[in-house]
Amino acid sequence: MVDSLRAAVVGTGLIGGSILLRLRERGVDVAGWDPDAATRAEGRARGIDFPDALADAVRDRDVVFLCGPLSSLPETLRTVGGLTGPDCVLTDVGSTKGGIAAYAAGHGLTGRFVPGHPMAGTERAGLTAASPALFDGAAWVLCPTAAGLDRFRTLAALLVDVFGARIVPLDPDAHDAAAALASHLPHLLAGALAATVAGADLRDAALGLAAGSFRDGTRVVGTPAARTVDMLLNNRDQLLAQLDRVRGLLDRYAAALRGGDAAALADLQQRARGLRLALLDRELPAAAPRTFPRALPPGAEPDDAAADGELAYLLSLGAAGGYLTGCAVTDATVTYAAHLPRGC
Repeated sequence: MVDSLRAAVVGTGLIGGSILLRLRERGVDVAGWDPDAATRAEGRARGIDFPDALADAVRDRDVVFLCGPLSSLPETLRTVGGLTGPDCVLTDVGSTKGGIAAYAAGHGLTGRFVPGHPMAGTERAGLTAASPALFDGAAWVLCPTAAGLDRFRTLAALLVDVFGARIVPLDPDAHDAAAALASHLPHLLAGALAATVAGADLRDAALGLAAGSFRDGTRVVGTPAARTVDMLLNNRDQLLAQLDRVRGLLDRYAAALRGGDAAALADLQQRARGLRLALLDRELPAAAPRTFPRALPPGAEPDDAAADGELAYLLSLGAAGGYLTGCAVTDATVTYAAHLPRGC
């Protein structure tokens, strides 16, 4: 697949640039494009194909990664969809999936667009911060649909082969709910912690005492503010719901502190500690491979029962916290290698 693949990356900041560099490192014929002329010049200085015109970058490509700012992705999808052929697989890397999935459906692109979100990054930005190793072992969400299963299979195999990623198949709304908890809420809490210290009378004394807990707890605040705001607003409803839960827990902490209730504080902390230990000790053993027919029966529609079993398997795997480590496709079948949490 890699030897004959022709790819393009539209938007070459940290994530897009890292995708671009990894594809190039693995010998893929890849072109980059960015709306910023200086970034295009930087790419060309590195010996990468960086046309000035978007159409030249995506023409005759097998797969195109859309990696611009979150709010720009719908329009970029529409534009690139019109510049590429019907066999070109399109995917994005945005941190919310419900909006872009709905946009693709409304514009007839569901059959060739696979919403995606690699769960990797740093607080740095730009092509100069990009690294081809950024996604090694990372979870990479893909949102399969019945109409786009063939595209999902192609992309899943590519991401495992080239990036060493763990593919997490999820429904777009399930992704947004889980991402609110695992990614977006931490940005808000880190911002609240850092802003509290920034406004404190003993700000400098606190910074002088700051060690690992404060540094780790505020690391993501280093992300450019515009990028964070874009992410937060695009998942606003999910975040507001989770903030209500956080307020409830903070109220319980405050009540326990006011009442000197050591048992209540210990209970809250022990529950939180259990989650932290579960994260650190999380093991997902290999599950039995699952094989499905690749071709639909003659005359069947893409969302017929022939595809339903495969799609249901994929979405239940991701919802259970599992991931794919392989996708082997033949003319007749597709076989998935997967890992699942114990007991699932």
